[in-house]
Amino acid sequence: MAARPPAIKDLKGLKAVKLEIETRARQEAELKAARAAAAAKVKAEKELFSRAIGPVKALPARHRPGHRAQLAPAQPAPIPVQQQRDELSVMREAISDEFDVETLLDTDEALSFRRPGMGPDVVRKLRRGGWSIQRQLDLHGLRREDARDALSAFIREAHKAGMRCVRVVHGKGLGSPGKTPVLKGRVQSWLIQKQEVIAFVQARPAEGGAGALVVLLAQS
Repeated sequence: MAARPPAIKDLKGLKAVKLEIETRARQEAELKAARAAAAAKVKAEKELFSRAIGPVKALPARHRPGHRAQLAPAQPAPIPVQQQRDELSVMREAISDEFDVETLLDTDEALSFRRPGMGPDVVRKLRRGGWSIQRQLDLHGLRREDARDALSAFIREAHKAGMRCVRVVHGKGLGSPGKTPVLKGRVQSWLIQKQEVIAFVQARPAEGGAGALVVLLAQS
């Protein structure tokens, strides 16, 4: 409740009343101006924000809070089919069925191979089991091309994994016509053509005997 102006008793009292009225009027004007300035500032900030973000559109119902998005299922990574075909083609070209292996095999109680520069002690140590067999490939029942591809990939992967000694089972040919080991000679030829292979010998009886080869790989 506004205070009443003092009672006017004389000219001095009249001046006091006039001064108080002017003071109140000035204060009200200042308060009104301050409110107007604050409102103008808020309006200017809103306009600045609107100009900065541009036109605003309401979100579709599917994007509003509480609505569960429907995500498309993740697509599987593409299979590099052509790359696999190219690698397979290179592997097939790298080992030939026409390679003459006989001149490179040592003629002993069990045919063996060592790459030039490797001493005979390597073959002896390999035959005695000087290296532990770390992985095995069984070629039983595979056709020639499938066996060649499998062998090439097996040697490459074993070498990349840092393995030194592996076993390749080619079979004794007991189920083949004439009971001749069809894959044995081919496997020897293919192995000799693989640069990762530095030696191989026929496996010991406990490791497959005449139906398997123990292969020594170069250090990766």
